[in-house]
Amino acid sequence: MQDAWVISVPLDKTSSQSVEKLKRFIGRTNLASCCKFSIPDLKVGILDSLLSVSDELSTLDMFTESVMIQTCKCMREVMEQACDKVMEDVLANGAHITKQKDLHSTQKALLKSLRVDMMSYVTNFQWDEVKYPTSLPLSSLVNIIKKEVSQVKLEFKSRAATYSSVKTRLQNLEQQQEGSLQTCSLNGIVRREDLVVSEYLTTLLVLVSRRDYMQWEKTYESLSEFVVPRSSRKLCEDRTAGLFSVTLFKRVVCDFKAKAKESKFNVREYSFDLDEKQQQERMELSVHKKEHYGTFMEWLKAIYNQVIISWIHLKALRIFVESVLRYGLPVNYQALLLQSDRKCSEKLKEKLSSLFAYLDPTSAVSDVTCDIPGLSQQDYFSYICFPVNINLLDSS
Repeated sequence: MQDAWVISVPLDKTSSQSVEKLKRFIGRTNLASCCKFSIPDLKVGILDSLLSVSDELSTLDMFTESVMIQTCKCMREVMEQACDKVMEDVLANGAHITKQKDLHSTQKALLKSLRVDMMSYVTNFQWDEVKYPTSLPLSSLVNIIKKEVSQVKLEFKSRAATYSSVKTRLQNLEQQQEGSLQTCSLNGIVRREDLVVSEYLTTLLVLVSRRDYMQWEKTYESLSEFVVPRSSRKLCEDRTAGLFSVTLFKRVVCDFKAKAKESKFNVREYSFDLDEKQQQERMELSVHKKEHYGTFMEWLKAIYNQVIISWIHLKALRIFVESVLRYGLPVNYQALLLQSDRKCSEKLKEKLSSLFAYLDPTSAVSDVTCDIPGLSQQDYFSYICFPVNINLLDSS
């Protein structure tokens, strides 16, 4: 796993020399990569507006990252469910997937593709002047991003709820296909010819414990009046019980059920037409879920990329605002993107602290109160630094 930060230092002689030392150190040790993070000239405004925007950016940054985490988590869960269920003939990325290993490989390929796209976008970041005109005040740019992310959040909740509803309904119907004879669907077990239904006669289905088969055969005809002699047939059985049919007159059904219950025979309520209808619904839901899977995944990928764009622009805004607040006017700073393997991150931070300690000697003092929005004392450095969580797809 990798860590990434966008940092900012003044664009003066001392800091420029420190940046060159940093680049030489990185080139010599291979602890990280370092590249310029381009941020355009934005409207500064007055100090009060900068402070207000700084607070709002901190809150919006956390909100946007939470939306990304939700999106990543949902994407992984949906794909993992597809892998576990082995959804045949699901159309994904233009190819029909029919094997579980294909689903797993497609999942890995998609996550890798999204991860590469994110890294590429962050590394080669260019401000989108069309979406976020630099002629607008900072507060307006913040509002544009807030509106975008909020709309994504609302639509995500709606689409996720719809997908979850279809999935839950299908799971409930599929569970009826499984389990014991007490609860499972009897579609494919009971045939129409097994049931006698006329003006006066009906057929009941009775669950009989395997150890009580003999008792059933001996007593079912006498459980009530008007039971058709020798009408009982064993239709199927599982490890604990068998399902028997018995034909009798409709007018004695209630009496027969009561007497059967006393003898520990369980009459199972059953309607062939209802069961057939549920089977049809299950098939339709299965098709609907497969279709939904494809469209939902495509939408999740699209909004994931959309929110990344908003999020990285937020980082750029935060770097700009905090640079002005900390380094003053005229605006004169340089922003860098650093990426490092997690195992090397601490060494890199130590080097940064030593190179730029002169910017704020109090940063090394543990009891100094940090008043920068969104940062705690342990996140405060002599230079400006905002982490970019590039491991969302791995950690979600």
